[in-house]
Amino acid sequence: MDEKTKRSLIAYRLEKAHTDLSAAKSNYEAGYYDASANRSYYAIFHAARAVLMLNGQDYKKHSGVIAFFNRDYIKTEILDRQLGKILRDAFEIRTDCDYEDFYVVAKEDVEQQIKNAAYFILAIEQYVQTVFPDNCTE
Repeated sequence: MDEKTKRSLIAYRLEKAHTDLSAAKSNYEAGYYDASANRSYYAIFHAARAVLMLNGQDYKKHSGVIAFFNRDYIKTEILDRQLGKILRDAFEIRTDCDYEDFYVVAKEDVEQQIKNAAYFILAIEQYVQTVFPDNCTE
């Protein structure tokens, strides 16, 4: 894959991450905590897919994104280990909200997940900026 295509996909995925983070905040303010948890997870997911694209990797399955993000960026200590924990925890909360009958997510957990998503996106943007210093995150 050529560099221009990579840059375009990274920028697009980071834009999707920001859009989902905005939706998470709106849902939170409206009291839709399950929906907020879902959107904040997808904000993190799209940011993780963006960074994987630096190596030309693309996984549509959540398990693939999580596994390869951890293998290539967390275990190698390229990115802060906290980001791996944020991704894993967000996935678990989203899964419980979406698939567990009678699961009620705590307002405080959703609020923290939104903060974590914002931190995750910023960290990814900062790292991408070190690889492609002239754009991608603008």
